[in-house]
Amino acid sequence: MTTATLEPGSAVLPTFRKTSNARLMWKRISGNTMVMTGGGILLFFTLLAALGPLIYPQDPLAVDTANRLAAPSGAHPLGTDNYGRDILARVMEGARVSLSVGFAASILTSAAGMAIGLIAAYNKVADAILMRIMDGLMAFPGILLAIAIMAALGPQTTNVVIALVIVFTPYVARIVRSSAISVKEQTFVEALRAQGASLWRILFINIAPNIVSPLIIQATFVFADSIITEAALSFLGAGVPPPAPSWGNILLDGKTMIYNGWWMTVFPGVAIMATVLGINLLGDGLRDLFDPKYKK
Repeated sequence: MTTATLEPGSAVLPTFRKTSNARLMWKRISGNTMVMTGGGILLFFTLLAALGPLIYPQDPLAVDTANRLAAPSGAHPLGTDNYGRDILARVMEGARVSLSVGFAASILTSAAGMAIGLIAAYNKVADAILMRIMDGLMAFPGILLAIAIMAALGPQTTNVVIALVIVFTPYVARIVRSSAISVKEQTFVEALRAQGASLWRILFINIAPNIVSPLIIQATFVFADSIITEAALSFLGAGVPPPAPSWGNILLDGKTMIYNGWWMTVFPGVAIMATVLGINLLGDGLRDLFDPKYKK
């Protein structure tokens, strides 16, 4: 029987280090209560949105006037609304709509905020122009700016995402800019300039990876804020248009029936609260992992 020997230049050593780093990262993540709790809540609602029609095959748009305002029961676990539509089916479908809008807004906001923040951090002229535009957008209350944009564009799901991106991009751009300014002053960036590296390479290949941590943390908070803002817009009639259910317009339907059908407002309200709480816990936990100075 022969025994394998490891030479100093063997390719097994990097694989071992990668495995050790992955295990160490998983140990840190699994040991963070907020990350695990928030991630579990978000995973639950994501699975509810993705697998809802398979778990509970009810049509969220089916009208049944004979069962109008039926209380929670075995046939309808969360009751029915004023048109006889099943609340559980509508909450599941609303989860898909609300989470999709929030996730899309978070991704697009992160991309736009990173591009604006990096350019502003590297170029003083662009900084003066872009940051004044961002300051102007931040001067308006977010919900009022979103309502104004929706009034101009019209109530559509795509327009909701556009409005949310415009509202939240300035906040992400500010954080990216402040992080990029500190990275820009480091020695390796000066060395790249001396070597004649292109602006694209310096910004998006060398500086961008060093600001991913604060960007990810901010993206989770944008995700949560987008869900709340979308629900508020839909509740005001300026968001996702009926009959497509979102948590906001389900609450709108239950507003006038709160005394006769409390379940129309309680269950979608709990869904919004639990989802946003989970995302915020996840964001706080990621902040603790990426930035130890925030640890208690």
